[in-house]
Parts: sequence; C-alpha cells; structure tokens
Amino acid sequence: MTMWGTFLKPMHPEGYRFLAVFAVVTLVLFFLWEPLGWLGVGLTVWCYYFFRDPRRAVPQGDGLVVSPADGVVSLIGPAVPPAELGMEPVALTRVSVFMSVFNCHVNRAPVAGRVLSVAYRPGKFFNASLDKASEHNERNGLCLELADGRRLAVVQIAGLVARRILCWTKEGDGLRTGERFGLIRFGSRLDVYLPAGVDPLVAVGQTMVAGETVIAELGRVGPARPALVD
Repeated sequence: MTMWGTFLKPMHPEGYRFLAVFAVVTLVLFFLWEPLGWLGVGLTVWCYYFFRDPRRAVPQGDGLVVSPADGVVSLIGPAVPPAELGMEPVALTRVSVFMSVFNCHVNRAPVAGRVLSVAYRPGKFFNASLDKASEHNERNGLCLELADGRRLAVVQIAGLVARRILCWTKEGDGLRTGERFGLIRFGSRLDVYLPAGVDPLVAVGQTMVAGETVIAELGRVGPARPALVD
C-alpha cells in the first residue's frame, strides 16, 4: 500500500451529496471569517472519512462468521431476535458491535446465505450502546438462511444521532460473507444473533473490523474466549 493509499480511501456514493454540502458551507465560512472556514475544513474531512468504504480482506472458510461492522463489541448475551423477522421466539447469543461517528459505517454480511426476510421497524433514538436500543430504537433486520438450513439474524440499529438506515438487499437475494448490504448515518450499532449452539470468539471491548474479524465459527463448540484488557 502506498502512503496515499493509507490516508485516501474509496468513498461510498451515499456520501457524495453530504461532502458537497460540507464543502459549500466551508467556502461560506471562509468568506465570513477565516477561523470558521478552517473548522469547516475539519468537518469536511470528517464527512469524507465517515463515508469511506475501504476494501477488506474477507477470510475464507466454511462456517466463518465475520463482523458486520467496524467498531467495538458492546454487548454479548442471550436475546430473542426481533419478532418481525419471523424467527422462533427463542433466545440466541447476540453479539452487538457499537459504531462511533469515527468508524466506517458500511455494513457487511456476517456470513454467506440467502435472505429470507428484510424487516424495517421505526422507533426511538437512544444511545446505541445501551441494551434497550435493541428493543426500542429504529432498526432494520435481515434473516439469513445458511447452507445447512440454520438461520442467523443481523440487525441494523439507529443510534443517538443516526437518522437514516440504508439497506439495498432484498428478500431472496444471496449474500457472500463480507458482502456490503447496507449503511447507517451517523452513529449506530449492529446486532448479530448467532444460530443456537454457536458461541462467540470475541469479547466485550474488542475492536471489530467489518468483513475481517471472525466473531464465531459455526462448527465450533465451546465457551466464548476470555479477554484481558491491557
């Protein structure tokens, strides 16, 4: 990777109009007062990085479940998937990845499978790091049928400042592991509901890279790995 490639990342098309607005406002601020203009430059750079869409090296292998989002694991524990997805009302292991406004917000499929259902539900905008956000916040969920017939759910959850969930995947689509399926603006969370009997390989507080960090192996049996924060 070149030096420029370290700092300049591809940008998702969803961000083009926002970047244009930030740039125009920055020019106006420079006209009004130069220090405000430089503040606008900083915000414009932030906007560009928020909508970045870098390429990822998706690990290949049967049964690998990868993180659907960049961010930090905020919660791990049993929870019932959203009712609107049509899954059985049985508690599954839920892994929640919280995205701050500085993370890349392009969402990727955690595992390969066929989309059985896509369900959007309006709601509130609590801080996405809170447990109650899964139940009360605006959300959009996908139920994926795996090759062996098991089901996995991934849910996009709007956060405190997020006001738009995007999902360009439809029912009946087939997704590859790590394939882009959606995006959230501007700070939010992704929940993954693992199939019954599958334990996570990550810990609360661990940093996730969408499409790259393995959060579980479908064929593995055993407790979650402990972690030491150092």
